[in-house]
Amino acid sequence: MKRLGFAALGLALVGFAAYLLATQPRPRDDSGLSALTGDAARGTAVFAAAGCASCHMAPEAQGEAKLILTGGQSFPTAFGTFFAPNISPDPDHGIGGWTVEALGHAIRDGISPEGAHYFPALPYAAYQHMTDQDLADLWAYMQGLPPSAEPSKPHEVGFPFSIRRNLGGWKLLFLNDDWVLETAATPEVERGRYIAEALAHCGECHTPRNALGGLDRSRWLGGAPNPSGQGRIPNITPGGLDWSEDEIVEYLTSGFTPDFDSVGGHMAHVVENMASLPEADRRAVAAYLKAVPAVAAE
Repeated sequence: MKRLGFAALGLALVGFAAYLLATQPRPRDDSGLSALTGDAARGTAVFAAAGCASCHMAPEAQGEAKLILTGGQSFPTAFGTFFAPNISPDPDHGIGGWTVEALGHAIRDGISPEGAHYFPALPYAAYQHMTDQDLADLWAYMQGLPPSAEPSKPHEVGFPFSIRRNLGGWKLLFLNDDWVLETAATPEVERGRYIAEALAHCGECHTPRNALGGLDRSRWLGGAPNPSGQGRIPNITPGGLDWSEDEIVEYLTSGFTPDFDSVGGHMAHVVENMASLPEADRRAVAAYLKAVPAVAAE
């Protein structure tokens, strides 16, 4: 019996060691970022395309106040409610004490400066594709934004989802650094893929998820239940969206559909961000949406 007890203890220790190994944070080597010169003017477009203010501005912020990234907006999910943190340049309550490498590890690897996993409410599954130069430009722009001393709100996530170490296993299961649209037929589609799959993280809302919150890439952009429980986020593949490229561009510019309906909800922020980009980028996104595999409408 004693030998059996020691064997069980040994197996438990081996299992725990394997768990720690499998779930450890694995940041990429971002040492080259500090050698890059960030351009704040170019960073403005990266900031808009990535939707940073849309999530991290204060609830109901308007006008220039949208650039005060105080956080506080709530995002309900099946796993709990997440609150966008303060990512203003405040050194105590924001990210003013970070480096560009720390920003890279956060938004591309989902790892905090303290070495803990971030919840995938931060769309690092998409941002992992962001180029080094875009990241440096984004950092240069964000450093010039107004600071806010508002503390970040803690997430409301219950056990066992609150155990951040488990997110290392989630990443092993569901993070995929391949492009969903493997082949871009033209430079325009390639640019649209970068904007849609990386910066604008369209798949985070428009793609259904499995029971553990992983994206179902086989139904990419095929529509999904709204995490708030209100309605459904639409299918924007050719199987669900029959708009022409010009109509998609118009929607991303003015917010008006071909039927003269107008954009609403969180998508209004997305349109506002897209409208601030060059028209060539909106056309690239339209070309990408025409190129993705069609998902049958439900």
